[in-house]
Amino acid sequence: MRTATKFTTSLLAAAALAFGATACASSSDGSSAQQKGADAPLIVAASPTPHAKILDFVRDHLAAKAGLKLEVREFTDYVLPNTATENGDVGANFFQHKPYLDDFNKKNGTHIVPVVNVELEPLGLYSHKAKSVKDIKDGATVAVPNDTTNEGRAFKLLAANGLLTLKPGTGNDATPASVADNPKHLKFKELEAAQLPRALDDVDAAIINGNYAIGDNLNPSKDALVLEKAEGNPYANFLAVKEGNQNDPRVQKLARLLNSDAVKQYIEQTFKGAVVPAFGKPAA
Repeated sequence: MRTATKFTTSLLAAAALAFGATACASSSDGSSAQQKGADAPLIVAASPTPHAKILDFVRDHLAAKAGLKLEVREFTDYVLPNTATENGDVGANFFQHKPYLDDFNKKNGTHIVPVVNVELEPLGLYSHKAKSVKDIKDGATVAVPNDTTNEGRAFKLLAANGLLTLKPGTGNDATPASVADNPKHLKFKELEAAQLPRALDDVDAAIINGNYAIGDNLNPSKDALVLEKAEGNPYANFLAVKEGNQNDPRVQKLARLLNSDAVKQYIEQTFKGAVVPAFGKPAA
């Protein structure tokens, strides 16, 4: 039986308002905050798929032998895992890549740092109306993630596949304003990443993060019209902690387990190319 707590995006507004208060309350009563000490469980916030699934595998098959007590808490958005880690409500998180983390820390004044890379989920272009990129019609509406780094990643994917051209010098923060040439007169709908799979019936195509695609029963390797290339991709997902907690023995144990041959085999056999191991690549 899985022991995971699910948090939904409906908590976002409340989390933003309660950010400071939560830190104080957690540290004073200790009931919800991540407990310190080698014998205390390490609580890790994670997106359901593939992150929580990978952590569940570690918890159920590897953690006890390594002397690690691991608790997995599932979050379905890209904000609460970092704020919970900053507050101390969880001891670590596993859901994001470095460009997203850098942007999040800058905008929110948080102090989250990567520990070790684990896997990569190629971003993909999906459609219920087109069977190939060539089938996308003039004037089509394409939904893209609305967070800075994944939106930039989405526009790079569209440009790499000939659907548009970006202005010279465009970096990782591309937006609709960064488009220099749009021969198909595409329209763009910016949505929260978690909403993109459900938007497929309402738009002509959508660029969806791998974890949300898998969570909505889409197979990136089969269903995507185009996928990001894995080689040289800077968007590996990693285990992260609040700065200063990198050397926590529990975090170090989990890092070693997440980069083990057993986890590599689990990822390859379970996700069949939709998620790929990213071991050995520097997270920082």
